Amino acid sequence: MKKEFTLTVYTENQIGLLNRIAIIFSRRKINVDSLNTSPSEIESVHRFNIVITETEDVVKKLCRQIEKQVEVLKAYYNTNEEIIWQELALYKVPTNVIAEKVVVERLLRKYGARAVVIRNDYTVFETSGHREETEGLIKALEPYGLIEFVRSARVAIIKSSSGFHDKLKEFEQLQPGESVAENEYLNERDKVFTM
Repeated sequence: MKKEFTLTVYTENQIGLLNRIAIIFSRRKINVDSLNTSPSEIESVHRFNIVITETEDVVKKLCRQIEKQVEVLKAYYNTNEEIIWQELALYKVPTNVIAEKVVVERLLRKYGARAVVIRNDYTVFETSGHREETEGLIKALEPYGLIEFVRSARVAIIKSSSGFHDKLKEFEQLQPGESVAENEYLNERDKVFTM
């Protein structure tokens, strides 16, 4: 049975990686509902949050396929119950409607919206929450002349995870990187490579 999953992928920050990850989804004809990428708590490691609606078997295979990319350090998948997540939304509404109608001001307070920009012709409000909450405010503002709306991708943190940073440190202790090996022929290039 298909359900919503959030894939969390830790990667090196390399050009072209997003394209290669997107190709993995497009080859399998899987629609990405939401995609967010940002730096992580570890310097030079980026984090992707990818939301898809699929079966768990397909999601497992996707994670394994994503981890085959050289720059990918680890890929996890979680259900909505296993993560804490939010989306940011911006709403543009005519300023005169807000000034004239107390109902609109009450709606904005009810949804926890705050003003970001106030101009003579329009006001932009911001709120965050789950998709149902941000869509609820769209429906509430439509009768009052909602001019524009935009929502960000999902930002998610895994509930039960102690953090990828700790796992990376643990991995480094178990399998430390190789130290630099000195090559005895490095300074004798002319002797080694002459005929």
